[in-house]
Amino acid sequence: MAEIGEPALRNPHAVAIQFRYAFVCDAEGVKVLDVTDLARPRRTGTEIRVTEAENIYLSRTYAYVAAGSHGLLILDIQDPERPKLDQTWREVSELPDTRDVKLGMTNNSLFAYVADGRNGMRVLQLLSPDQTPGISGFSPRPTPRLIATYRTTGPALAVSKGLDRDRAVDESGNQLAVFGRRGSRPLDRPEMDLLYLRDGKTWTVDSQPASAPRAFRKGD
Repeated sequence: MAEIGEPALRNPHAVAIQFRYAFVCDAEGVKVLDVTDLARPRRTGTEIRVTEAENIYLSRTYAYVAAGSHGLLILDIQDPERPKLDQTWREVSELPDTRDVKLGMTNNSLFAYVADGRNGMRVLQLLSPDQTPGISGFSPRPTPRLIATYRTTGPALAVSKGLDRDRAVDESGNQLAVFGRRGSRPLDRPEMDLLYLRDGKTWTVDSQPASAPRAFRKGD
């Protein structure tokens, strides 16, 4: 395992990984590493500058950053090597001490559970059938609104992660993976590598054809 230190990362303190990319919170903000090869992680060079990036949670094409006095930052990570700030949630006095964030879904609504430091626990509804355009799509743009606050006896500094469902399915209901069912196991690293590496190199698909289409012949 390789190490990445100064000057690429300054006081890294939180990381979340999605597929081949690691999103790291450090003293300067959020930075992205290509970890396709764990022995040689590559700094992509793109970063989101924010002085209080406390923690980060990834969900499909969006990343949610607990950013202290800056509130909750929502990043567009559809292109993981070029993340961009999509929106900031900090209206007036809401979320002035954001320390941690986790996401969970109930029925067809997505919620963010936010540890808001001295202000306790906050709950934001991110997706809802009646307020979010494109709610039936793969990754609709979040429409956050504060729906609940719970005042804790001390500062709320962290939120535990809920248990993942025991199976993952695509939008058609076809099973993709099994997590915790008896008699099953997750893919190990060599098995995952087979999904996207060919002879040690990343295998990708280009939207542009490499050659002209062949003429149609009866019987093909």
